Amino acid sequence: MALSSTPRLARGAIVGIDPFNPLASVVLFQYNPDSLQRTLEAQTGGGEGDRSEALRLKGAPVETIKLDVELDATDALERGDPLAGSVGIYPQLSALEMLLYPKSALVIANTVLLAAGTIEILPPEAPLTLFIWGPQRIVPVRITEFAITEEAHDAALNPIRAKVSLGMRVLSYNDLPLTHPGYGIFLAHQVVKETMATIGSAANLAAAASGGVGLPI
Repeated sequence: MALSSTPRLARGAIVGIDPFNPLASVVLFQYNPDSLQRTLEAQTGGGEGDRSEALRLKGAPVETIKLDVELDATDALERGDPLAGSVGIYPQLSALEMLLYPKSALVIANTVLLAAGTIEILPPEAPLTLFIWGPQRIVPVRITEFAITEEAHDAALNPIRAKVSLGMRVLSYNDLPLTHPGYGIFLAHQVVKETMATIGSAANLAAAASGGVGLPI
């Protein structure tokens, strides 16, 4: 039997890590977005005119990510998938939306505490959310923008095709305490990025040397 030489396509994902309900927010992209916009804002240390601090960096840059995720139940409906036939892509949309909701059990518990006279109630903490874009890019994020365009529905008004526009802010060691799992995840991401930068610089130097390009070293 002949083996296909086509590499297996990795799919991006967004995962909300919640120990109380680990399957509630696991979203594997049905189709990888055609484009992904990333913006990095340097965190410089000095103010305007402060020459002694001009090259200081307070930490990792603030990175934002924007992308559109498409969900479509057409293929599943053609296969006769019972879940898609009964609720369309509502479960997939709900998994994304739950990244923005506090857990109902915590809301109920806090309501009971308030009714019992508790003076100070801490707001529920969101699950650790990871944006996964290949093995080299796994970063903790906070969802900052979320817009759903439902483009088609079935007879029961369940969505069967939709586009979700997401904006995310990457959480770095500037944002998280040392003991938080996201702290180490981001630090590992930066180490991978530094390794990629070294590989790229070495390749550029080799290309410059072979091409006779003079570098001002």
